[in-house]
Amino acid sequence: MERLDDLEAFVAVVEKGSQAAASRHLRRPLQSLNRSLIALERAVGVELVKRTTRRSEPTEAGKLFYERIKPAVAEIIEARNEAASIRTEVSGPLKIGAPVLFATSYVAPIIGRFLELYPKVEIELKVSDDQADLVGEGLDMAVRIGASVDEHLIARRLQALRVVTCGAPSYLAERGIPKHPTELENHHCVLRSGAGPSDKWPFRIGGKVQKVRVSGRFHSNSAAAIRAVAGEGIGLAQLPLWQIRDLVEQGALAIVLPEFETEGMPIQLVWPPTKAPLERMRRFTDFLANALKAELL
Repeated sequence: MERLDDLEAFVAVVEKGSQAAASRHLRRPLQSLNRSLIALERAVGVELVKRTTRRSEPTEAGKLFYERIKPAVAEIIEARNEAASIRTEVSGPLKIGAPVLFATSYVAPIIGRFLELYPKVEIELKVSDDQADLVGEGLDMAVRIGASVDEHLIARRLQALRVVTCGAPSYLAERGIPKHPTELENHHCVLRSGAGPSDKWPFRIGGKVQKVRVSGRFHSNSAAAIRAVAGEGIGLAQLPLWQIRDLVEQGALAIVLPEFETEGMPIQLVWPPTKAPLERMRRFTDFLANALKAELL
């Protein structure tokens, strides 16, 4: 079943005449709106909108689809707005932790939209690439990418991130493109330092996930630093695709070994078992999960 956000995006594009105008009308990022259109067309199985640099016009199939869904979408949006009238009851502070790059790229903008929806909620966002002590730092909850080091925390899986192995064209030209994970022993790698082992990278080999030992001359606990050093051609890196998508699109980094990728890195929202979830925590958890599903499509 198509998501309401996807249908709402399609209706707005048809009525406003362009993705840019629809983006402003819905107050959604242009990339997010475009992903909604792609998801809807994929679900329906037919092109619904003809896109040009200035205009976006419905195809014949899109016109028919618009006429059929417009009344239903309007009814659902009205019902949603009525149900949302209870949001004024949600109030109070939330203290949330998140990794630096993910916080600035995703969590902070989503928090901004959440605060607009719930004007009586206050949020403090603490960003760090180290896994914080939730109880010691007084955090209500934290976004974690990858497995949590604290098994005692309550966790809700929000999404999974595609993780890729990549290198700069200059490095690959000099050292060659690896064809199999076992060839990484002959390559320099840019490694993540932290609580867990950084010299073993996971790959799916022969249908099973296996850890391959790697080595390199640069280690950092900062994803931004790893991204920058890999872009300079120092070695191969293994990072979530969203962190380097712009560099890949620009040709500054190239993905290697895609056929050996694992199922991805989990995004989790965790909180202490001693903290009973407040209504504002439950609302934010659902809001974040739905937003990430759309943003990370």
